Amino acid sequence: MHTAYAALGDRVLVGDSHSGWDDCLLGHDIKCVAAGAAEPERAFAGTADAGLQRTTDGGATWEAVLDAGDRVTSVTVSPHDADVVWAGTEPSAVYRSTDGGATWTERPGLTGLGSSSRWSFPPRPDTHHVRWIALAPDDPKQVYAAIEAGAFVRSPDGGETWIDHPDGARRDNHTLATHPDAPDRVYTAAGDGFALSTDHGETWTHPQDGLAHRYVWGLAVHPDDPDRIVVSAASGPRSAHSTSGESYVYRWDGARWTQSMDGLPGPAGLARPVLAADPDDGFLALTNYGLFQSKHGETWTRRDPGDGDWPAEYDQVPSGLAVV
Repeated sequence: MHTAYAALGDRVLVGDSHSGWDDCLLGHDIKCVAAGAAEPERAFAGTADAGLQRTTDGGATWEAVLDAGDRVTSVTVSPHDADVVWAGTEPSAVYRSTDGGATWTERPGLTGLGSSSRWSFPPRPDTHHVRWIALAPDDPKQVYAAIEAGAFVRSPDGGETWIDHPDGARRDNHTLATHPDAPDRVYTAAGDGFALSTDHGETWTHPQDGLAHRYVWGLAVHPDDPDRIVVSAASGPRSAHSTSGESYVYRWDGARWTQSMDGLPGPAGLARPVLAADPDDGFLALTNYGLFQSKHGETWTRRDPGDGDWPAEYDQVPSGLAVV
């Protein structure tokens, strides 16, 4: 297995097929994690108490690199250039680095959009945050941002200007995805359901057939097939964000959603899994019971680094997964 950076609530786990998990950033409130295949030793972790943390040595040491308040809620390494990194914060702001995270500039105008008056994060009704940032595979200047909660917004020019929430887009966006074989597509997993755009986020469809649980959180697209998708979902936020709740994984085959729980723990006691494309082939699911792999999203097998040990203290709601 490639190097995995697995974010839990209070730590980042780093491991590969030759070793078990190493605990990093222990005791911090982890919100997200990202890394790029071109620089696998360099990774970023957004926290709610120590800003954006960066490692350049595979997790051995970390340093704070973005002074934008404590709460960094999203981070993305550009697939076009490993030195270009994007980060989102709470309150909602977007920052960009062009030197591998050493220095940052804020992209202007985000909260000047008309929809911003209705942005709010329910547990803290006086604020909101950028939950996810993605880039179009065919255009490094085309930037997509998910505001939790309130909007899907996009920039056609690298964050110089922003286009407000279009009709039909989801409002409670959690995870965005794109695919190099279908570069005009944007996929979103949202608290108000799954949605798909085939024109860079301008218009949206809402394939829900078979999706019995509509609070959708995790999302991944098969690396070899843009029509094969998996999501994690629950009946609502209380069930999704708890190790005593109940969550499900579904797969989409181009026609309808089907539950895909064969080999996974739960659904009882399963906190909403974080999903990612497996660089070797297929999907990965980070759960509060461990890391699982599936070739096509139909059956799952345990895939933890080393001996597969998953201590009781790792039984937490996962917050991010990057595999490089």
